[in-house]
Formats: sequence, structure tokens, C-alpha cells
Amino acid sequence: MIVQIYEIQTPYEAEKCIELGVDHIGSVLLSQDDWKDNSIKEVSILLKESQRKHSIIPLFNEIDTIERVIDYYMPDIIHFCEDMAGERDLIKSYLVLQERLKKKYPELLLMRTIPFPEPGVNPSYSPLDVAGEFETVSDYFLADTKQTQDIVQGYIGISGKVCNWDMVRDLVKATQVPVIIAGGLSPENVYEALKRTGARGADSCSMTNMRDEKGRIIRFKKDFEKVKRFVMEVKRAEKSINR
Repeated sequence: MIVQIYEIQTPYEAEKCIELGVDHIGSVLLSQDDWKDNSIKEVSILLKESQRKHSIIPLFNEIDTIERVIDYYMPDIIHFCEDMAGERDLIKSYLVLQERLKKKYPELLLMRTIPFPEPGVNPSYSPLDVAGEFETVSDYFLADTKQTQDIVQGYIGISGKVCNWDMVRDLVKATQVPVIIAGGLSPENVYEALKRTGARGADSCSMTNMRDEKGRIIRFKKDFEKVKRFVMEVKRAEKSINR
């Protein structure tokens, strides 16, 4: 099973993740204007020498800038997490984007976040239908939690809230694209999430970050004891499922 950890922005953090057995090491580009980051470039160089994959989320979708990002960092994965829900025009524009990248960079892997509601919430769109639109241009799906108000406007992620695992299980059964489950996953619940959904891997960001003295999550600062336990729980789920 794949272990994916996000908000890894420095070589030191990447090295720690490698030591702990993380498979996909993710970095975030926060701004189209400041997309070049020397530290993240060093992460890319470091990961080229390992068996791990470097995934980059650009929090922008201007195609020329994204292509410059790919040429500069040479990541293994580009991860798109726009909040499109069931908006037809948005879906079409992102399909065109991914189709173009697939043609220009045939070895690049593309990950697409599929938004899922929290348990008990009835969405106005079908996550399975959204996923179906992207099957031919995606190498991975990330099942993540869509909230009423996005934490980063226009993008899905870092909610700290679990999504509807039963709906994720339906996607896992319906698609040939590997599904990685995300959304409020921690060392305490990732085993159950994987057992319930049958996902091919698990992703963590906010729930493996450090917290301040008031218990608030600190962005871009990992708690590597939590990362270690997260990896162990994913591997425990893998062994249990493969028995």
C-alpha cells in the first residue's frame, strides 16, 4: 500500500520521510508568482536518488506556468486538487489541461483529487461521475473531503475531516485507477479507513503535522513520530488485507 505524506518542503523533511518508509513525498507550491522554491528543488534532486516518488501540488492552474514547474522540478507526480464538484465547465477545462500534459509529458504521473462529502452529507454531485470523467487522464485518484467552505479557496484538502468512506469504497470498486484515501487520516484511524474502503493507499497532511501549545495544527511542520505511526498502521492494514 502507498503511504503519501504532504507538506514536505525541505530536504531534511524528505530524508526523514524516506527513513520512515513513506512512498509518495508531497510538496505544495502556494503561488503562481513564486513557483520557484530552491528548497523544494533540493527535495526533487534528493528523491531522484531514492525509490520514492515526488508529488507536487500547484495551487494554480495556468498551463504555461505548470509546464515550467514540470520542466524545473521534474517531479514524478503532478497532483491537481481544484474544487470542481459537479461544475461541467470546470471539469472540461481541467480535462483539457490533463490531456495536454499527458501528451507532452508521457512519463509524468497525474493525480486528481475527487471530492467526497463528510459522512451524513448528501452532495449535489456524484463523486463517481466526476471520477469517471478523469479516468483516462489520471494515474491516481485521491479521495478527499469537500467542506462547505474550502480551507484554501478553490481547492480541496487539509480539512482535517474524514469523508464518506462508504462512497470511497464504491469508487474503489468502480474504477481501475488506484485510489488513495485522504481526509482527516491519522495514526488512530487510517487502519480502519483502509480496511473499510479497500483503497490502494493513504494520504496524510494536517493530522501528521505538529501542533502549537493550544493544540492548533502548524502548517508545513511535520511531527515525525506521528508519521512513523501512520506508516506502521498503513503497513498493518496491508498485512491484514492480504492475509
